[in-house]
Amino acid sequence: MTHLNARTIFGTFTALTLSMTTGVRAEQIHVTAKQDYDAHDSENVIVTGTRENGKKARESLNPIDIISSKELLQTGQTNLRDALMQILPSVNRQTQGTTVGALTDSINLRGLSPNQTLILINGKRRHTTTNIQTDAGPFRGSTPVDIDLIPLSMIDHIEVLRDGASAQYGSDAVAGVVNIILKTSDHGGLVSNEAGAYAAGDGFTNSFNIDHGFKLGSRGWLHAGLSYLHRDRTNRTAADSRTGTTNSRWIGDPSTDRISAAINAAYQITDGIEGYGTLTYAHRTASTYQIYRLPSTLPSLYPDGFSPTLGITENDYAASLGLRGHNLAGWEWDLSSTYGGDRTNIGMTNSANINIYKLTGATNSDFHLSNSASQQLTNNFDVKRAFKPSFWQFPINVALGAEQRYETYSIGSGSYESYAYGGSQAVVGVQPESAGTHSRVVYGVYGDVSTRLLPKWQIDLAGRFEHYTDFGNTETGKISTRYDFTKWFGLRGTINNSIRAPSLAEEYHTSATVTTTGATGQLPPNSPGARLLGATPLKPERSINYTVGFVLHPRHNLEVAVDAYQIDIRDRILDGGTYSGAQAIAAYAANGRTLPSNVQLSGVSASYLTNGASTRTRGVDITGKYKINLEQNGDLVLDAALNLNETNIKSIGTNALGKSLLNAQQIAYLTTASPKNILIFGGTWTVKRWSVDVHEMRYGHIFDQMTIQQGANAYSSSIFQPYNQHARFLTNIAVSYRATDRLTVTVGANNLFNTYPNKVPYAASYYGQVKYDRYSQQIGINGGFYYANIAYRF
Repeated sequence: MTHLNARTIFGTFTALTLSMTTGVRAEQIHVTAKQDYDAHDSENVIVTGTRENGKKARESLNPIDIISSKELLQTGQTNLRDALMQILPSVNRQTQGTTVGALTDSINLRGLSPNQTLILINGKRRHTTTNIQTDAGPFRGSTPVDIDLIPLSMIDHIEVLRDGASAQYGSDAVAGVVNIILKTSDHGGLVSNEAGAYAAGDGFTNSFNIDHGFKLGSRGWLHAGLSYLHRDRTNRTAADSRTGTTNSRWIGDPSTDRISAAINAAYQITDGIEGYGTLTYAHRTASTYQIYRLPSTLPSLYPDGFSPTLGITENDYAASLGLRGHNLAGWEWDLSSTYGGDRTNIGMTNSANINIYKLTGATNSDFHLSNSASQQLTNNFDVKRAFKPSFWQFPINVALGAEQRYETYSIGSGSYESYAYGGSQAVVGVQPESAGTHSRVVYGVYGDVSTRLLPKWQIDLAGRFEHYTDFGNTETGKISTRYDFTKWFGLRGTINNSIRAPSLAEEYHTSATVTTTGATGQLPPNSPGARLLGATPLKPERSINYTVGFVLHPRHNLEVAVDAYQIDIRDRILDGGTYSGAQAIAAYAANGRTLPSNVQLSGVSASYLTNGASTRTRGVDITGKYKINLEQNGDLVLDAALNLNETNIKSIGTNALGKSLLNAQQIAYLTTASPKNILIFGGTWTVKRWSVDVHEMRYGHIFDQMTIQQGANAYSSSIFQPYNQHARFLTNIAVSYRATDRLTVTVGANNLFNTYPNKVPYAASYYGQVKYDRYSQQIGINGGFYYANIAYRF
């Protein structure tokens, strides 16, 4: 595997056929969602990436994965993000955050930013989190959809479109689309409970899920579900070199309590009109420790020292309501409105404002740091129809639509002592100057046409025009094609472009984190401080995406798909423009922010989001599944999936001061901090009432440039500590016993052999406490997780 790379395999595809496909509409979901998604994957009907009713996965013009609720359950993961990562190697995440970035769960596809993956619920655009990623690393500044706020109990299956789809769904679908489809049955349900902990003896987790379907008279149905999760924090902090003790506990996952619920329903109003609706709600509280402060920091208030604790309270909600029918002059139609929002309050406990204490002899220990909210209202009207003109021997499918989307993002200031005179220890509150509410409206029209040019040759075309009230007009298009040489072999390809406007949070968010010796922060690109460091207003990203591949289905129980891709992104929005020392302090001062008196000049840095570079991402996805009937010995399903992915920088921008926008560390975040290959392989053996699932995950090596924490180059923004993380294997196993037709008991392990990453060089470890690289995208830092699950179907 060490010799495989995306560029080599991509180069073997010499003929790239053009392709394009159309969007999924809500009425398709109702038609297809009730099928059995534990059946043969390639025979399942899909609703993502196509507008045709009854389209099967094996007939798709685009690479698409279908993950059933059973497969999600078999992973033993209590978070949807982590479950998807155990199934799809093209799905990844940052290893771990330490500030507010640790409190939101997001995914990325094909090595791109979480902001470049579009999340749908029942085919409708999902709103994003308001909790921006503020930790350093490749995803700093992103405000993705937090998919773990969707109750696991309500998920019927998930369709992952691994291809650019902006012309179909809007500008965020650069890397692909994740369509989460909720349960629709009008009877029965499942209740399950899982408990587990890590090998280190911490991170105890308890997860409870329940769902049930109901009839609404003789003309409708309703399915409701509830999920609850409690997880204790983990601690992977090494001994503190200042004290020789383990008082500091800031490296690890946060403590989390989360409850989420959803209702999915439809009612046949007349023979030709159906009403439908989806409601979701989630409430989460989470907290995570920050770096330990010595007793000398504030001995009169904290004689034993203190570890500030960062916490979040979050409420997330959404509602989709619509009408659909098939009697509008022969057209099928769908009229819908989707409203969603996310509200967070972030605070700090067990902290202090040292400068205020010096001035007044007193300080608060608890601080309100900020509150923020994001809201999204999307209105859609779609029509579609199949025509059979006399001049063409094949049906021509036409779909048209219009969309209006209203987006808001607001951030509120913290309490006075959280930001005044240097602010609270660890994380500083938002100043009134940085608070405000921002909004925009997006208008869009789109259309798509599909037909066959020959009996075995399909073609789909789509185009989309959008107008942003803050960025003007965008035009995107996609063309897809597929030629089936035989019933078991077909070639497919697409080409599409995307124009992704900066999110409102990317334009206006600000943050600051204070350590015991320094401070780091992100400045809004349009703020006085950022302009002082050479920032210019953000521009939309522009990209072009090519995919070409083949599907192989030589037997009814064997399926293979190989798809190579190239994604060129111009003006990619990245964390850049990093300055340290006096320049950073001047930038903070220009924004009205002061710093604690104990910070060192060399330890202060500031950056801003910018159109930092143009990149090229090349890769190959290979998937395969083979189902074997062992007769009296049961059934065996073998599967394998490989993602090869490589990002190169084509050009790096310069700011208004003529300085390069990216340093060596930020270049590494883009190009080498994620594995160039991820392989997942294994199988599931089912015999009588027993089932054994074993999968191996291999993550390729990574290379990072880490901030130096000691010596003459400490906190340098131009000289870094190289770090190599070797390839890692993880083994996941689950053994299930079906005690009755309704009751199943499972025991399992994720990372069975308790594998950890390489330890980082001491020079890059803050006070010796940081053992692992927190900004890479390889294996996690918590080690093995062992669990037991009991599920009852009724």
